[in-house]
Amino acid sequence: MTEMASDLSDGAVRTACPYCGVGCGVLATPDGRGGAAIAGDPAHPANFGRLCSKGSALGETLSLDDRLLTPRIGGREAGWDEALELTATKFREAVAEHGPDSVALYVSGQLLTEDYYVANKLMKGFIGSANIDTNSRLCMASAVAAYRRAFGTDTVPTCYEDLEQADLVVLVGSNLAWCHPVIHQRLAAAKAARPGMRVATLDPRRTATSDLADLHLALKPGSDAALFNALLARIEAEGAIDCEYAAAHTEGLPAALRAARDWTPERTAEATGLPLAEVEAFLRLWVRREKVVTLWSQGVNQSSSGADKGNAIINCHLATGRIGRPGMGPFSMTGQPNAMGGREVGGLANMLAAHLDLEEPAHRAAVQGFWASPAMAERPGLKAVDLFRACAEGRIKALWIMSTNPVVSMPDADAVRAAIRAVPFVAVSEVIASTDTGREADVLFPAAAWGEKTGTVTNSERRITRQRAFLPAPGLARPDWKIVCDVAARMGFAEAFAFESAAEVFREHAALSALAGELGRDFDISARAGITDDAYDAMAPFQWPATAQGGKARFFADGRFYTPSGRARFVAVTPRAPASRLSEAFPLRFNTGRVRDHWHTLTRTGKSARLSQHIAEPYLEIHPADARRAGVGPADLARVSSPQGEALLRVLVTRRTPEGAVFAPMHWTEELSSAGRVDAVVRAEVDPVSGQPELKGAAVRVEKFAAAWHAFAISAARPDCSGADYWALARAEGGWRAELAGTQAPADWAAFARRLFGLAPGAGEVAAVEDAARGVVRLALFVEGRLAGALFAAREPVEVARGHVAAMLAEAEAPPDLLAGRPGADRPDPGAILCACFSVGVNTIAAAIAEQGLADVAAIGAALGAGTNCGSCRPEIQALLDKTMGDRTLAA
Repeated sequence: MTEMASDLSDGAVRTACPYCGVGCGVLATPDGRGGAAIAGDPAHPANFGRLCSKGSALGETLSLDDRLLTPRIGGREAGWDEALELTATKFREAVAEHGPDSVALYVSGQLLTEDYYVANKLMKGFIGSANIDTNSRLCMASAVAAYRRAFGTDTVPTCYEDLEQADLVVLVGSNLAWCHPVIHQRLAAAKAARPGMRVATLDPRRTATSDLADLHLALKPGSDAALFNALLARIEAEGAIDCEYAAAHTEGLPAALRAARDWTPERTAEATGLPLAEVEAFLRLWVRREKVVTLWSQGVNQSSSGADKGNAIINCHLATGRIGRPGMGPFSMTGQPNAMGGREVGGLANMLAAHLDLEEPAHRAAVQGFWASPAMAERPGLKAVDLFRACAEGRIKALWIMSTNPVVSMPDADAVRAAIRAVPFVAVSEVIASTDTGREADVLFPAAAWGEKTGTVTNSERRITRQRAFLPAPGLARPDWKIVCDVAARMGFAEAFAFESAAEVFREHAALSALAGELGRDFDISARAGITDDAYDAMAPFQWPATAQGGKARFFADGRFYTPSGRARFVAVTPRAPASRLSEAFPLRFNTGRVRDHWHTLTRTGKSARLSQHIAEPYLEIHPADARRAGVGPADLARVSSPQGEALLRVLVTRRTPEGAVFAPMHWTEELSSAGRVDAVVRAEVDPVSGQPELKGAAVRVEKFAAAWHAFAISAARPDCSGADYWALARAEGGWRAELAGTQAPADWAAFARRLFGLAPGAGEVAAVEDAARGVVRLALFVEGRLAGALFAAREPVEVARGHVAAMLAEAEAPPDLLAGRPGADRPDPGAILCACFSVGVNTIAAAIAEQGLADVAAIGAALGAGTNCGSCRPEIQALLDKTMGDRTLAA
């Protein structure tokens, strides 16, 4: 099927989710008031109607209250012509005076393929520099490097169906349940349908994904390659090498085996910190099941040896010939919605469009000839970390950042902010009016957001899906491809960038892929090269390649690879520890990642009150033994520091994270927290092959933050938290919620509260309860009978029913038990929200278990709805069930 109706009879528009690399299909039905109802698309082959909590809440993120609606120059509003002309002039002058390598673009896996294509064309083919890199460098560059070393191209050989058809699925460095929930549910359903199927997880942390596993290996951070070297050695020892396949279709096996043979099970157990029995169990499990998929994600990639880890995995599949056939193969799960599309158009500094090689003169000449461009980059450009170092050194004179927030997401983030400030001219294309990075811009371009722009994205299984507009672009916002073309035209390249639509850009992209196909490359969608505007609008999701000869779901079953010899290449791997060394001063390994209901730097998910009900502030997971040594306890505040910087985080003491390592989520910014930017703590160490930074291996110290007071507050207006040393904000229905703390208690709590709630001195009526001896203060402020805000303060972390209190902002009048901080007997407290899709809390589930005798997750779902949508909360529901059953056993 090449076409399907883009608009359904009920007014719904088929589009794609803007979050992770699963690439779910979405049905968006505009409500006529600037919003839309959201549902999963049952016809989309990635999700078949499923959506995760983030996707389900997309309709709650469409408000315009924080949007950038007009261009800005130096903080003032400006017209498009002025902003475009200034940007084009600054880039043109920098190139004329300092050469093409004096300018740079830093782009994003959030861009659509059409946006990416024109940005790459401008930079590499018309400016003549490869200084265009992307935030995909932070998540997928090591997987790209591993694929290119092994296969000759950046080719994902597998598809989602392989996960359902495998007899063993190994998840390496992937919290699939939280980071790719729909694929996790497909895997869970397949496992339930086939009891003989096995799942193994390899992760230093025990995550929600681990609960699906038959075998969980809590290996030391960074030791993955040692385990897969041991596996390759065991494959040889047990005679499991497919000698015919290896001889006919691969090269380099002897060297890879020599590197692997030293990794005996005993040595591997010592290096990984695993019991020998667990190492042996994993080796047996993998070797003795032919249909194996080994899936990896950021736990492998975000490492100073991520490419080697990827090749250690691929080596095992090549040695056994377990690749390209149903139910088997190495599979890198992509982090962003269009990191794959960016890779297809050459969005990385070391790649050309259409998976052609920048280092290959014939490929450069072919692309330059196709574009009829005046120049062509002849060498790889600056990768992300090096790009911002070049900014700091004064080598970059003009920088354009698109759809990403590097002041938050890059390692050594404080140094990155200083580097951006050192660039003479900075343009930022952004959707949100105020971001950590946008504040550093000389020019801000208002970009169209999801729901307002049209184009394509490519998911982790190489499936291209149309993302369609269903809302008008607000204010003066424009699509990113149009902004790039407008600047290019003003730089003198109007003819080559005279695109009138996203469809026209896509046609050129597809036509260039035909040229790549003729050069013997993997990426070829030439069957879409002549697509009409109407056919583009109706284009159904499809996997590449898509040629006149058809397509295919998998690569390499025929043993034909894209290396010069046509053979796959083994890579001899020498395992390496994380680059940052632990010491007495910095004794803990710092792991960073995502949480279940939030995305990147909160510019979209942070708009949804529902998505902040599960986790509303930045936190630190720490093992009980490490917590004792650091002198921190549950709900304390901790200062996490390294030589690069520091963060202030709420403490969560748990055995989920191993002793000697701590974990923190990467989402919080200076827009929503006082010091939650965890990448300010991370040292900028990179993989020497891929240039991907090691975001999971910094060495840190944890100390208690000595707070004299703590508080929880709700406010109808965005709170002014400048009176607190620590703060974290989250949306609530009808306003905001805030966690606060300080080293010195305010002398006048009512005055502090008025400032916090944005009220003038003396404004509003105060209702207060104070116990000076215990340091407890509870007060509410009312303006014309409406609740303006409430504050609950104490010397220790405040214990109130936060969800119950926050819900009062949306009520017509505050209930009499407001300052109690807990609901009365007639208003049960749902507790902390476990199921974000249906706002079901811990207390509600616990009560149902106790009162209705519910004994499994399915029964809870039938009774309460919890866990029946995206399923991300099912592991937590199961943990609550296990605890309740355990408590009953102890009581008995």
